[in-house]
Amino acid sequence: MNLPYPIILASNSPRRQELLRSAGISFSVKVKETDEVFPAAMPAGEVARFLAEKKADAFVDELEDALLITADTTVVLGEEVLNKPADAKEAVSMLKRLSGTSHKVITGVCLLQRKKKVIFDDITVVYFRQLDEEEIDYYVSNYKPFDKAGSYGIQEWIGMVGIEKIEGSYYNVMGLPVEKLYKHLKQL
Repeated sequence: MNLPYPIILASNSPRRQELLRSAGISFSVKVKETDEVFPAAMPAGEVARFLAEKKADAFVDELEDALLITADTTVVLGEEVLNKPADAKEAVSMLKRLSGTSHKVITGVCLLQRKKKVIFDDITVVYFRQLDEEEIDYYVSNYKPFDKAGSYGIQEWIGMVGIEKIEGSYYNVMGLPVEKLYKHLKQL
């Protein structure tokens, strides 16, 4: 995809970078530390978009002719956002809660140019089979999913053996709804 301006991905996520490269999109990476705090009363379904926009707003005064892409992925169980786990104990606890249930993975994306901002999201429903304690412990010990919302990566062992089905985009669960992003980039 040839766009008339440089693209900056504001994410250190190796998964997002891999997905953009695989989609044939050239980009550079520039990251600013931004807290991922959101209002306590905010509905869980709005958090990913809010955080993606918050990350983009940190760059608003320095874009010049570039297009900035920011994203945030949340795992929502019922009405609760499951963030990145603080440690192995919290990761195990989250996976036990996700086991045998379905949940939503919502990725919010913000495209920011000097005079234009587009915010969208994608929602995928993920169904975990009932996981036993040994499987959860094995995954957390060997894959250390501490940088992943909900304590798992669909592309890792737990996704291969524990996810029965999904409704929506697989790539959204990895952290970037590539099809929707591509469509938005073509429309800019």
